[in-house]
Order: sequence, then structure tokens, then C-alpha cells
Amino acid sequence: MKNNKTEYDVIIVGGGSNGLSAGCYLGLAGKKVLVLEALDKVGGMASSGYLIPEAPEHLVHPCALDMMSMRVHSHVPKELDLSRHGFEILDLSPGYVYLHPDGSSLIFWRDRLKTADEIRRFSERDAEAFLKFMDLIDLFMDVALPMMRVDPARTNIRTKLRVLGAILKKRKLKPELMALMTGSAHQAARERFEHPVTISAMCALTGLAGDITADGGGIYYALLGFLHRFGVGRVSGGMQRLSNAMQARLEELGGTVKASAPVSEIISEEGVVKGVKLEDGQCFSSSVVIAGCHPKVALEMVSEGEIPSNLLTRVAMAPANAKGTGPLKVDVALSGQISVPRFEAARGDGVDLRRACLLIGTEEAVLENFASSSRGQVPKLPYITMAAPSAVDATQAPEGQEVVYIYPPVMPVNPTDGWDGIRDQVADQVIEQASDYVDGLKDQVIGRRIEAAPDFTARLNTVNGCVVHIDTTTMRSSTMRPAQGLGGDTLPVQGLYLGSAGIHPGGGVNGMAGRLAASRVNRYLAKKAEKKSQ
Repeated sequence: MKNNKTEYDVIIVGGGSNGLSAGCYLGLAGKKVLVLEALDKVGGMASSGYLIPEAPEHLVHPCALDMMSMRVHSHVPKELDLSRHGFEILDLSPGYVYLHPDGSSLIFWRDRLKTADEIRRFSERDAEAFLKFMDLIDLFMDVALPMMRVDPARTNIRTKLRVLGAILKKRKLKPELMALMTGSAHQAARERFEHPVTISAMCALTGLAGDITADGGGIYYALLGFLHRFGVGRVSGGMQRLSNAMQARLEELGGTVKASAPVSEIISEEGVVKGVKLEDGQCFSSSVVIAGCHPKVALEMVSEGEIPSNLLTRVAMAPANAKGTGPLKVDVALSGQISVPRFEAARGDGVDLRRACLLIGTEEAVLENFASSSRGQVPKLPYITMAAPSAVDATQAPEGQEVVYIYPPVMPVNPTDGWDGIRDQVADQVIEQASDYVDGLKDQVIGRRIEAAPDFTARLNTVNGCVVHIDTTTMRSSTMRPAQGLGGDTLPVQGLYLGSAGIHPGGGVNGMAGRLAASRVNRYLAKKAEKKSQ
């Protein structure tokens, strides 16, 4: 007899955006779903909260802030009807702004012609080269986006024909497309642009995705394509509103969410999933488990001896901040507001740069940050992304005050001196560097919160502090993500599925990996039901 309290159609390990997405899609299919989240609330990297003790009214985003990826895949919130549960995106315009040390700035507008006009202030040649480059990025987007939205383990004939049609339509660009996809992001900028502001802006933007000197890093210009095709937004009320909306939708569909429920084992017997065991010893039964956590963490959680040792080694060696570089996160609560007067005065067009995501870092600085960090040394030159969420959504800080999100994207994962001894010192350095560009940072601090790679690893159960689980490279995409033999629709243990940023289509808050996992599970359960009825 079925125990309705401990037996489920599907159990999902991890209540981040992908775990919740998978749960919602399965709930829509009529499945009885249980989501188990180790932390005290859902969200994982898609969360926000009042995390600075000295500033209990300043809302902090400890990881993701901008909604770019879910705008790319906007069908997910529509399919899940999340707006009924309080999810709303605020448009961010301008989106990203590069600040140069000389006081000049370059805005990446959603309108590419406006971005070209920004570049034209520095170089007419660069402006024309940019528009030509966007034609190439359009082709890349027309090839990549359709494939991101399907299961790479399926034949996808229609989608592949559509992609082929896009390539044939612009076949003259194919050699340049291959050069972009195999070369580095730095190379792509250097090939096309001449002015240091233009080159630096491109380096600062693409460095958010990975090492700009790495072969294959040209794909990081997808960020430029996303910006111009879909724009950027923020979640009204903070990122937690998204995760809460997904939880509410799941529960509306009959699903169950248990927080503070860390899983210690994915139970498998003779190659077949049986359920999960929590750290407190409680067990739940199911023939299907979706792992919404890092693939390495997931496979190592499976009962001993059930996953072949070669695959455990393969996933353990999958690149996660493999170059030894990863982000630092500093959240600062201020008693006043920041401003960018030097750069706004130089522009003279009245654009409020305080509302944008600010990119700080010259070409030289971005290169130095990757080189130094890979050696275990803290970079000396500033490469910083920062934003004031409260400038866009005033509910996120007390009136007249500010919460500032400071994100140096490239720091050593394991610095020579260890993070415990230098964490505050490095945060001081970053705030000092950012203060050369932004007023109001140093003298209005109420409190701050700092996280480096080891902190991300401990809090989010990721590997090497990698917030996208597996590094974004051409060799870690499609069915090769997280690794060959682990990115398809079957695993060595029947009924086990991966469903996190560590599988196709990759990182970003969008719910797509969860959607993919749910579709695979629905097919699996349908086949099981069909066999049972025969």
C-alpha cells in the first residue's frame, strides 16, 4: 500500500530556480512532487534577504541580481503563470554602462543603433565595426538560441533545419562565425576595434562570462546579443520573489516543498533509484530523483557503488572555475545614496547612471585580473561590476539610503594567503577602487557582507565556488555538459536525472535546465506506464 506521506512520483534535490522549475512542470503534468531544499528557504542562487545584521531593512542579493537569462527564455514564467504569484520584472534602461578611468562612459543600450552612437563618440570606425559585428552576433544567436531551447539528446530535426536555414541565409558570415566560436573574446575585440574605450568595454562585458583569453571564449559575446535582443531587468521586490512565486505555483499544483531538509543519499539499488535519505535519517520513496544541485555533488550522493568510478572521476574533473578564478561578492548597506557625478557631467545628456549596472575595468585590468588570480594572487587593478538595486526598486532600502551590490568577477579561488586572512582587506581594496568611480561608497557604510569562492561552495553546495556549476565553454555544452556520457537523457542509474546549471543549456536564472529535466522525466514515466499496461 502506498504511503502518501513518504512516497512521491518525483523527488527533486535542491530548491533553486531549476529544481522549482522542474517541480512546476511536473506538477502541470499531474505528478506528485517533493522538493527538498537544504537551506531554510528556497531559491539557492536566485534569492534575496535581509542579511546584514547592522542594516535589517537593506535587501541583499547574495548571488544573482539581473534578469537577463529569463528574458531570453521568457516562455518559462509565462508557461508557469508566475505573474499570478507576484513575479514581476522591472525594465532596466540603460542596462550596462562601462566607466573608463578618464571620466568617459559607454552605454550598452538595448537599441544597437544607440549603442553604436555611444561608440561613435570615440571612433567612427569602431561604430561601423560594431554594427557589422552585431550582424555576426545575430547569426550566432539564430544558431544558438533554438538549440538552447530543445533537448540536445533528441533528434530535433525541425530545429536543426531552422538553424541550417539561418546559416545558409548568411553563409558569407560562416568563416567569421567559426572564428568567433573558436577564438577568444579578447581576440574578437582586438580584431575589430581600435579605441581603448571600445576595447575595454567589450573586455569588461565578456569577462563576466569567463576568461577573455581562452580559446572558444568568443561565445561570451552572447551577452552582447542578449542585451540588444532582450534587454535587462530586475525582479520587483528582489530575486526571492521569483523563487517564492515558483514555490507558490508548485504548491498550487499539489507539490510539496521541504526546507531545512539536506539530503545525504540518493538511494539506488541494482542500478535503479528508490528514493532519498535526509541527513536526519528520514527517507522518502520515489522511482525518480532529479538532482537540482551540482552534478558532482549529485552523483557522489548516489548509494556507494551504483555510479561507475570512471564517471565519478569524469564529473569530478569537469571544469568549475578551472583556471583558479572566481567572483568575490561584497554587499554594502549605506546611510545615503551613491552617485556618479564625474561621468554624468562628462556625458551631459541627463542619463541617470546610478540606475545601471556599472562596469569598471580597462582592457589591461581585465587581463591582469585573470592572470593574477590564476596564480593565486589578488589582482592589483580594478575590475568590478556594481549596481544599486535600490536605485531601480526603492523598496529595497530605507528612504534616502542604498544597498550596493559589488561583484568583482575575477578573484583567486584559492589565494596564496587563504581567504580567511585577507577577506576584509580585499573588500576594503575593492571598495576603495570603486570609490574612484562612484561617490558615496566609503563614508556612508552601515554594514557589509562578504563572500568569496569558499563561501559560495559552503553555502550553495557548489564546487570550487563556481556559480554556473560547470565552466561555460564550447566543449561543455549540449550533451557534453557536464561531461560526455552524463549530459544525455539517461544515466547509469535508472530514474536519476540531472537538472541544474551543470547541464544544458547552462547557467543563468531561467529555469531551463529544470524544464529540460521535467520533460525527460515525463517521457520516462510515460514509457514505464506503457510497459506496465502491456
